[in-house]
Amino acid sequence: MIQLENLHKSYGKGGGHLHVLKGIDLHICKGEFTSIMGVSGSGKSTLLNILGLLDDYDRGNYFLEEKLIKNLTQVESAMIRNKKIGFVFQFFNLIEYKNALDNVALPLLYSGVHHRKSHMIAMEYLEKFGLQDWAKHYPNELSGGQKQRIAIARAMVTNPSLILADEPTGAIDSMTSNQVIRILEEINKEGVTVLIVTHEKDIAKRTHRIIKIKDGIIRS
Repeated sequence: MIQLENLHKSYGKGGGHLHVLKGIDLHICKGEFTSIMGVSGSGKSTLLNILGLLDDYDRGNYFLEEKLIKNLTQVESAMIRNKKIGFVFQFFNLIEYKNALDNVALPLLYSGVHHRKSHMIAMEYLEKFGLQDWAKHYPNELSGGQKQRIAIARAMVTNPSLILADEPTGAIDSMTSNQVIRILEEINKEGVTVLIVTHEKDIAKRTHRIIKIKDGIIRS
C-alpha cells in the first residue's frame, strides 16, 4: 500500500535550514491499522502530510499502491487525494457555514458528482455513523464527538483506500475518543488502510502496529 525509501524532507535555506525527515524507510501493507508516535517536532506530522500529498519531499521515493508519487502537479495530487485518501484532523476542519450534510458531501462535489446524488450518498454515511438527525445542524451546534464523526463520514464518502488521521482524538474527551477509535477500527475491518498520528499511548495500543519516530528517524 505504502512504500517509503530513504525519504528526506527539509525546510528553509542557509542558516534557517531544518532537516525534518532524515531517511525514512517504511512499508505499510494494504488493510493495516497503524499508529505513528513521536514528540512534538519529531517529524510525524510532516510525514503524514507527505503521505497525504499535502507536501512534497526532497529525495527518496514514495510509492502509493505501487505508483511513484513524485514531481506531481497540484492537479495530479488533488486527483489522487480525491480518489484514494480520506483525511481526519484533530480540530475537525469542518466548514462553519455549511451544515453536516453539506460538509460530508463536499468531497463528492469536488469530484464532479451531481449535487443530488452527492447529498444522497452523504446522508447514507451520516446514517451509518448515527448522525442522520443532525444532518441540517451546523458545526457550532454540535459536540466535539459529533463533529469528529462527521469529519470521518466526510473522509469516507469517496470510498478511499487509505485514511490518514492526525491526532483524531486530541480535541475530544476520553469517552468520545473510544467511540471515534471504534469507528476507525470498523472502517479498517472493511479493508481500508488506516494510519493514525497520535501521542496517546492508549490510542496507539488499539492499532495493530506502532511506529515510533524521533528526530526525523524511525526508531522502532
